[in-house]
Amino acid sequence: MKINPGPMEEDLSWSPSAKENLSLAFLDDPRVLVHIFYPRRDIGSNLEASNRSVVSFHMEDGTRVDGVMHMADKSSPNILFFHGNGENAYDYDNIGPVYREMNINFCIVDFRGYGTSEGTPKYISMLKDAESIFRQYLAFIKEKGFTGKVFVMGRSLGSASALKIASSHPEEVSGLILESGFAHTFNLLVNLGVNPRLLDGSKEHLISNQEMMKGAKMPVLVIHGEEDEIIPLEDGLDLYAAATNESKNMLVIAEAGHNTLMLYGLEEYMEAIKRFVEIPAF
Repeated sequence: MKINPGPMEEDLSWSPSAKENLSLAFLDDPRVLVHIFYPRRDIGSNLEASNRSVVSFHMEDGTRVDGVMHMADKSSPNILFFHGNGENAYDYDNIGPVYREMNINFCIVDFRGYGTSEGTPKYISMLKDAESIFRQYLAFIKEKGFTGKVFVMGRSLGSASALKIASSHPEEVSGLILESGFAHTFNLLVNLGVNPRLLDGSKEHLISNQEMMKGAKMPVLVIHGEEDEIIPLEDGLDLYAAATNESKNMLVIAEAGHNTLMLYGLEEYMEAIKRFVEIPAF
């Protein structure tokens, strides 16, 4: 399947002015990016399934970003998922069928340079791409006759993409799910090895996950590992506290680290998501 971009409106929610937008260019300094992105290519999976399809989104500059969609039913809830660093969409070929069995349409999207996607990943383009992907995704499921509610989900690095969408399009997202998400963007970058001198702390509010969470007006589910060694549990707690909708839930998986949530709590993880996407429409 290919998704063709529709008319693109100017993104005014990214920052108050073009000048401030330009001032965030330091985030795409190669000395910063080398600590953020670890692209892993993939030629595609050999998994054969009639209800699994590759999807392609086209960014404003012509770059193609790919993903994989596991389909349940046209009336099922829809989850648009942004994965973590060092992963790609094909890594979810085993978990995708689990979502399908729970009657959830599950679409995993790569970043530029990951999986089979074109381009080179950058932080600013990652956030802008998220909105472009979301617009095209909505157009796609509408065209194909999917009528279920739309949820946005992000894991680890992908939590920034999910929050960008949720804060910019609160009326179009029925719920937000964050797994192992970070609240304090610059703190994470420093923890990953970025030299603090390369970051302008006065600009963090423009890309802060915690600040974006305040603009996400929909129900929220936060999932975090108790022993997360990369993004501390405190980040998940801060995101949960920043959520403004009264319908918010948090699942802390005991003993789980950053990449072992499903190892320690697969059943409760999937059950929490299933219950969450069945929330009444609002």
